[in-house]
Amino acid sequence: MTRSGDTLSQGMSALVTGGSRGLGLLIAGQLAGRGCEVTILARDSAEIGPGDGLDTPPHRLYGPRGGVRRTGRGGGDGGVDEAAAADGGLDVVVANAGVIQVAPAETAGSRAFHDAMATIFDGTLYTCLAALPHLRRSPHGGRLGLIGSVGALVSPPHLVPYSCAKAAVRALGEGLQAETAGSAVSVTTVHPGLMRTGSHLQAEFGGQAEEEYAWFSTLSGTPVLSMDAERAAEKVVQAVERRRTRAVLTPAARLASVAHGVAPTATTRATGLAARTLPRPPADDHPHPVRQGHALGSPRNSLAPGPQQGRPSPERPSRPPLQPANTGPAYQRVRGLRQVREYRRSTCRRYLTPGSSSRAVPRTSP
Repeated sequence: MTRSGDTLSQGMSALVTGGSRGLGLLIAGQLAGRGCEVTILARDSAEIGPGDGLDTPPHRLYGPRGGVRRTGRGGGDGGVDEAAAADGGLDVVVANAGVIQVAPAETAGSRAFHDAMATIFDGTLYTCLAALPHLRRSPHGGRLGLIGSVGALVSPPHLVPYSCAKAAVRALGEGLQAETAGSAVSVTTVHPGLMRTGSHLQAEFGGQAEEEYAWFSTLSGTPVLSMDAERAAEKVVQAVERRRTRAVLTPAARLASVAHGVAPTATTRATGLAARTLPRPPADDHPHPVRQGHALGSPRNSLAPGPQQGRPSPERPSRPPLQPANTGPAYQRVRGLRQVREYRRSTCRRYLTPGSSSRAVPRTSP
């Protein structure tokens, strides 16, 4: 097989893991907007609620055996193989599944490190190993995209488990790129900085959870430091499409990467100074349960959306869902999560949890 040009063509088969929300969902929308037949792998059915509007005919959902997060070979591989069988192969695969834990390392404990590695690294590893044989058979030359993080380039305080797992993803991407050099397959590792994806609502906070939520949600929602999620998804797809080896998103992330490469000692000392401004580990010996961002209130000084933003209040009925535009394959740039959800009704298939049929859903025309 030979590589195609630097553009994605109509009818290519694409797979996105961790695509039920946030960056993964927007990446799926960008791929669909370029004419790809997109399949989304989600961790479990709880990640897709009735509000998505995808659980009613003719947009019923079907799922594989298991998900990306697991302890052995099986579920994730089955999802990749099933997607390839349904589409007659795979041309583009983006491994995006992840989890964020925010707490001092000693408070997070070893379990947080194991969970981060199981979800972020193991999920990416199994997806890559399952996808590579299909990508080698792609008539267009397969494209494999791995979502890393600026945390893989510079380890920030209170995000050590996340950074360790993302650093492993970085090493995996660079190693696979070296091993596939000269073949028709390209491997792209993208390292985003802070993005306004609402990740603070899905992140897990330990120690002084409210204080951890306050600083993390504020930074992730600050326009100067963070990147618009849709813009980030567009940049990710462009990097994979153009077969770039590595891409670092946001000026702040690029600056941190260069600074660490030129002066690693000074950069580490700078992050140490930043750590002094963050919440300290709890002084008592009582257990402090990990809490998800959804369960924490939005701090008054936070610029990020609170956990209830975008949801209907009990006193006011929600607005009717947006109707998908009748634009077919030439669908313009997808804007916002609500429009992506509407658009993926006719462009994306879902694979969910055990108990659902594994039949593929035929793509319907808008």
